[in-house]
Amino acid sequence: MDKNKKITLFSHILVWLVLFSIPYILSYGQEQNINRIIAHFWIPILFYAIIFYTNYFVLIDKYLFKKETVLYILINVLIIAICITLKEQIESTVFSDILRNKDGNAPPLKMMIYVQMFSYLAPLLFSIAVKTTKRWVKTEAERKEAANFKLQSELQHLHYQLQPHFFFNSLNNIYALVDISPERAKTSIHSLSKLMRYMLYETNTEEISLSKEIEFMSKYIELMKLRVTDKTVVNYSFPKDSNQIKIAPLLFISLIENAFKHGVSASQDSTIDITMTLADDKVVFKTINNNFPKNTEDKSGSGIGLKNLEKRLNLLYTDKYKFNTKVENNLFIVNLELEII
Repeated sequence: MDKNKKITLFSHILVWLVLFSIPYILSYGQEQNINRIIAHFWIPILFYAIIFYTNYFVLIDKYLFKKETVLYILINVLIIAICITLKEQIESTVFSDILRNKDGNAPPLKMMIYVQMFSYLAPLLFSIAVKTTKRWVKTEAERKEAANFKLQSELQHLHYQLQPHFFFNSLNNIYALVDISPERAKTSIHSLSKLMRYMLYETNTEEISLSKEIEFMSKYIELMKLRVTDKTVVNYSFPKDSNQIKIAPLLFISLIENAFKHGVSASQDSTIDITMTLADDKVVFKTINNNFPKNTEDKSGSGIGLKNLEKRLNLLYTDKYKFNTKVENNLFIVNLELEII
């Protein structure tokens, strides 16, 4: 029996013990008649328990939750009628002398039946309330579990998209170097193997050390710099003390790819600035690059980078991030702020 079931069982036992003890609590210090206690309290409580658990374990699930409300009501009316009849039979045969008034007359039968019917509604309604609450809690837990499973599935899907996207972009960069500088191409292949090892074996976790992510980004930038000409100046700056900070892996690589994709020109001078700062429990990542929009015929890159980034941010950092892009003075500026606490 798991912990929740033990707590539930203990709660039920405790409630019924309290109910059965009420006569003793109310008449503490007074003369007590055990037959009167049985007739007035214990027998009604016994029938209350029958109605409660019949509904709790059988009727609510079988009829009420399946929208068979009319049948559910009719069955409960029948059960209450049987309980009232049995209670009257027990009282008339065993406790008739106790239940009579001082003048020797019993209370009017109709009035007793009406009072008892309303009293039997209490355990019925209470069982519905308890069962409905329990069902809602279970449904809410299942909904959260399903949402978490969906989150993990979507993140895994995005991760599988990012890996080939990164790999093919890097291969394109190396391909451009093969004829120009074979030695640099060899160096790039070696760097690429290290980067892919990191992506394949170290990023399959929910969070990773920011220092490792910075090391990965630094190597990637150096790899990308091999492709550009002297007309492009690349500056980057990352914080040194970042070992204690955990972050979702591969969040910033799309922004770096985007800066190189749209901030480099074969004929014009350009600058790419990439900075990361830590301030007020936030990671602030910013890229500034010249804006050279790709024409519609240019098929380089898949265009999934920034889309995937926004999806991941929505999934992982809901209401805990700020992400905006703008073009100003022919500069494309990207700013991403993440709360890390």
